[in-house]
Amino acid sequence: MILVPIQILRALAALMVVWHHARHEAGLLAERGAGRALDPGTLLPWWGGVDLFFVISGCVIVLASGRLFRVPGARGRFLAHRIARVVPLYWLVSLLYLALALARPDLLGEAAALVREPAALLAGFLFWPAARPDGIVQPLYGLGWTLNYEAFFYVLFAAGLGLGRRGAVAWLVAVLALLVAAGAVLPDLPLPLRFWANPIVLEFAAGAGLALAYRAGVRPAPSARIALAVLGLLGLILAARLLAGLGEADGVLRPLLVGVPAALLVAAALGPERDAAQVARLPGPMRALVHLGDASYALYLVHPFALRLVREGLLRLGVAPALHPFGAMLLMLAAGVAAAILVHRFIERPLTRRLRGWLDPGDARNRVRAAPVPVPRGGRRD
Repeated sequence: MILVPIQILRALAALMVVWHHARHEAGLLAERGAGRALDPGTLLPWWGGVDLFFVISGCVIVLASGRLFRVPGARGRFLAHRIARVVPLYWLVSLLYLALALARPDLLGEAAALVREPAALLAGFLFWPAARPDGIVQPLYGLGWTLNYEAFFYVLFAAGLGLGRRGAVAWLVAVLALLVAAGAVLPDLPLPLRFWANPIVLEFAAGAGLALAYRAGVRPAPSARIALAVLGLLGLILAARLLAGLGEADGVLRPLLVGVPAALLVAAALGPERDAAQVARLPGPMRALVHLGDASYALYLVHPFALRLVREGLLRLGVAPALHPFGAMLLMLAAGVAAAILVHRFIERPLTRRLRGWLDPGDARNRVRAAPVPVPRGGRRD
């Protein structure tokens, strides 16, 4: 069964991040005299796609783990599935970025200095927060900072699986709240704890709480869900206005100004589940967004390569000055989506399936026995 609105939100969250980075690339075109500068004003805090991802992740993980609570061996199985889902593609793009850092360090700036710091470089591959030579706590492939939070969330949640659904969510919320409180009053915490004490982690707790309410039978009426969606969208618009010219929000402002509207959007998306036949009857654009939701992880990880390829292509062809910045950005967005779909179909899915079968042979055998039952492409809520 599929929660269609959640799948669509996953796609939209990834597209927000892509658009945020496309704006940056358009700005670089303008700096190189190959286009007009963009108006600094923006409708939404596009970087808030990350916050939406975090709330969705907290929600989906609780919903998808229903058969693992209080089950022997559940922790290992859960982590095996998470490793199979997250690690292969992230390591591939990180290795590609490492090769680029070795071949052309001049293109990557301070990030390339990590190749001279083996411990920090390895930490990035292992989702462990470590500082780069410039002091920024970020892995070689910069987008991996979000995965450091995701991995921490997975480990915490796995630790609570033996407590049942309510106990696991209570455990998660308590640990994250205590950690954030400790970070607020103890500024000299060790670096990993200081990183994980960022209030942004409360967005995982918000998503987990929404999932707990949903599984407890809380089902807002359609009119209430529409109201929640409108409030969430208005909240993001307000956040963009309040933060205009300031860049991304820091500290507790981020979950308050962006995380709360993101949680409202996720709450609005928790409606009836649909089967594959119902999804197949959806209008074409909605089906496309559902499938893009499946590829949202690939879109998040591979879009910087596509965006920069388009940027360099526009420069070399000399057509960038003739394009409005939004025209260039739309080309970048289209290239990112196309690359993500290809990577998801031919690289991510096969690697995930193979590694999952290797790490959890029991799951592979169960899927073989269940083979006569069709599984929709967008149906696995992982």
